[in-house]
Amino acid sequence: MKINLTAVFEKSPYGYIGYVEEFPGANTQGTTLEEAKENLVEALQLVLESNRQLSEEEIAGKEIIKEPFGILSA
Repeated sequence: MKINLTAVFEKSPYGYIGYVEEFPGANTQGTTLEEAKENLVEALQLVLESNRQLSEEEIAGKEIIKEPFGILSA
């Protein structure tokens, strides 16, 4: 399965603001459009890592089943 996300970049007086429509919380900015794109990838990675850490803390000590679940495709 392939899921496509939508990156949105808005021109501002200081450069560009970027976010992903389907992924609240991953917002960024950059002086250039290229910098904003690079920063958006990093912002998505940080949100995913943070959510993973919060989840690990929440499920600590519980009987769970964990397995890989890949749905994103490059």
